[in-house]
Amino acid sequence: MSMNDLIFRNLKKNLKNYYLYVFALIFSVALYFAFVTLQFDPSMDETKGSIKGAAAVRAASILLVAIVSIFLLYANNIFIKRRSKEIGLFQLIGMTKGRIFRLLSVENFILYFGSIIAGIFIGFSFSKLIIMVLFKVTGVDAIAALHFSERALIQTLIVFAGIYLLIMLMNYTFIKRQSILSLFNVVSSTEERVKKISVWEVLMGILGLLLILSGYYISSKLFGGDFNTINQLFSAMAFILASVIIGTYFFYKGSVRFIANLIRNRKNGYLNIYEVLSLSSIMFRMKSNALLLTIITTVSALAIGLLSLSYISYYSAEKLAKSNVPADFTFTTVEEAQQFKGLLGENEISFTEETIEVLQVNLDASEIIESTINEMNMNPEELAFPVIGERSAEGIELEEDEVVFTGYNDLVQSFLSLKDSGSVTLLGNSVEIPQKYLGIEKEYYVSWYFTAGGVPVAVVDESIFERLKNDLDLEIQRPSSLYIGIEIKDGSQIEEANELFNETDLAEKGGNDSQLAMSTGQKQTMGVVMFIVGFLGLTFLITSGCILYFKQMDESESERQHYTILRKLGYTQSDLLKGIQLKQVYNFGIPLVTGLLHSYFAIKSGWFLFGTELWTPMIIVMGLYTALYSIFGVLSVLYYKKVIKEAL
Repeated sequence: MSMNDLIFRNLKKNLKNYYLYVFALIFSVALYFAFVTLQFDPSMDETKGSIKGAAAVRAASILLVAIVSIFLLYANNIFIKRRSKEIGLFQLIGMTKGRIFRLLSVENFILYFGSIIAGIFIGFSFSKLIIMVLFKVTGVDAIAALHFSERALIQTLIVFAGIYLLIMLMNYTFIKRQSILSLFNVVSSTEERVKKISVWEVLMGILGLLLILSGYYISSKLFGGDFNTINQLFSAMAFILASVIIGTYFFYKGSVRFIANLIRNRKNGYLNIYEVLSLSSIMFRMKSNALLLTIITTVSALAIGLLSLSYISYYSAEKLAKSNVPADFTFTTVEEAQQFKGLLGENEISFTEETIEVLQVNLDASEIIESTINEMNMNPEELAFPVIGERSAEGIELEEDEVVFTGYNDLVQSFLSLKDSGSVTLLGNSVEIPQKYLGIEKEYYVSWYFTAGGVPVAVVDESIFERLKNDLDLEIQRPSSLYIGIEIKDGSQIEEANELFNETDLAEKGGNDSQLAMSTGQKQTMGVVMFIVGFLGLTFLITSGCILYFKQMDESESERQHYTILRKLGYTQSDLLKGIQLKQVYNFGIPLVTGLLHSYFAIKSGWFLFGTELWTPMIIVMGLYTALYSIFGVLSVLYYKKVIKEAL
């Protein structure tokens, strides 16, 4: 048999066995080429001034290279070890290590660069679709065109050629270091099998669970007022990060075996065939994969968390805009409002107008404040609040000695927690007016210009408002004390009115805002983040899923002889397959559930920093991630089914 025939036969065999590796490589190349094409695409010029996509895409492409490089090097390490017996046989028949290396290099070259060419073609075909998705999520009104970039092609070839050289260096080092005898024992020594659980493993398992639970507990208290200084907050965050990551490692290193051992002991060692194929296998193999599973779980939690938070911000854009800008357009001076109303009149756009006078008044709120962050320089006995009269707050009726807060959000609640009732004192320049505090309302009556982005508005009786107005502390007043809100009667004309607003210099002056512009701006910013995090998360999901799938391929091949014995003992293919399905639930389900829990507690601790909606965005992200991740578990079951079928 000639060298060319040998290369062709090996190539055909490997392509059949490693089709998912080829798919992941093609997918990685396609995604990277599409990202780089996006960076150089002329249609991105349409987004200048609206989204700064090029720098973000460039940073994402670097992270993408890191993820893909680690995956390809790890996958190659698995495959070269699986072919160790084949390499040993080549040496037995007289082939030198250099000749074997050249054989593998040519074979890998054809497989690798063939996949790269296919990936570039697919990436080019879908580059327009990716740009359209970006424009869609950011709300940019631009036309995406199919554009081939030579710079993107050269950059992609250079990057993946560099990865190929690293793979060849890994293969050369492996072949050079191994003896013929060791090559025949590589596969059997790659998995650590421990027959007896030690006391240290029990302690490590318990410690791992305690560390994870303590991290979850501290995260739930992070913004609840238990940490009153910035240093305490950072220390708590560092503890959460360290305890969860270390706890996850200990969990895979000892907790899983410890829990599985407890289940086995309860059965007095009498396990049915399903438990033998699933539970016992997990006990003996999970420990050796602890570091890999820790990395996969941590990065999965990071990807889910970042994508959920960015989607929360994107999903909440309209509600946040309404809370910061209660009317379609807001102004703080009569002259600027008149200028805009003149433009609306010229274009026959009907509107309504509301004017509210807003005062800045110090309050002694020490009786109703539960906690504050010390470094925020907040003095509970003298806090500046915007104050309006009850006549300006529709639906609120107060007695002379009553006050109610409105427009209070979850972000401020985390740093300035208030009780449900109590008393406050309004501090004028020379008078003090005690008031009965009635609680918090959700309505927003004035724009963020007066509330400093989240401080609640105090609503008082009209007589009290007049007393405060005649006794103001001039040092704390805003440049303007007027809130002017303009609502467009016909909703279909809001976009036209927004264009008129943006065409003038009104939008550049402080205190003048457009609700639509604010919502669109946040969607554009968070849309870019969500787009990039989503594609990076998808890349990691596919690469990590492939790694777990390759591990299952290895395990199935090493256990093939066991399946042969079980089949000869009379167990059917269906019996074995049920145990394998349960095993894959453990193999893929444990890292998935752990990653979802990590991300849930991370999101729950600070989601209000990003938006107003939690459950819908988070459930959508987690549901999609779970569905895509489960595909690899199904593929693993199908591969095991093939191995079991061939066992006899």
